[in-house]
Amino acid sequence: MSGPSEDGAGPTEWGAAEVGVGPWEGPWPADPKYDPELLSGGDRRNVVDAYRYWRRDAVVADLDRRRHPFHVVIENLAHDANIGTIVRTANAFLAEAVHIVGRRRWNRRGAMVTDRYQHVHHHATAQAFADYAAGRGLAVIAVDNTPGAEPMETFALPRRCALLFGQEGTGLSPELRGTAQSALAIAQFGSTRSINVGVAAGIAMHAWVRQHADLAQRWQ
Repeated sequence: MSGPSEDGAGPTEWGAAEVGVGPWEGPWPADPKYDPELLSGGDRRNVVDAYRYWRRDAVVADLDRRRHPFHVVIENLAHDANIGTIVRTANAFLAEAVHIVGRRRWNRRGAMVTDRYQHVHHHATAQAFADYAAGRGLAVIAVDNTPGAEPMETFALPRRCALLFGQEGTGLSPELRGTAQSALAIAQFGSTRSINVGVAAGIAMHAWVRQHADLAQRWQ
């Protein structure tokens, strides 16, 4: 089941004809963070109520003030459709940045336009990403159900870290896997060998949130 698009155009699968709010009623606010076009025409974007009518750059600036110090890294060898989903989830959990290693072009459909608010960086090679992580003091944690991986459920995630995910189907390349200091596996109990990389990324990000996030800062 999908949610509303960024502009809210058309009905959603939930059956709502419109999302968001209509034109601002009453005198307009003088604060420059508000967008005159949104005030006059309404705000149908897929944003939380606290950001209604705000300019996009004002929203990003406020998010930057509060971002969590974890990064998400996804390998892009074959135009993986899961990258958009991972970007959307990273936005929801307020990751500092998403990094795409390999191919520059990626399928943005699943991001639901959240990439407008989420910092997304590209690295052509595993070494380029490794240099970035080392320069910023990030602990690189591979999430990969390979032999020797520690259980994510009992692992103390570093506050400043990069969570590393491979291409759907093939997993992490040896080059990118070699940039990690630790490897974690998500506990599974069924017959399937692995879970979807977009789902795995969401589980890992939420594990970081459970250990480090200030829940008083969550949207109510």
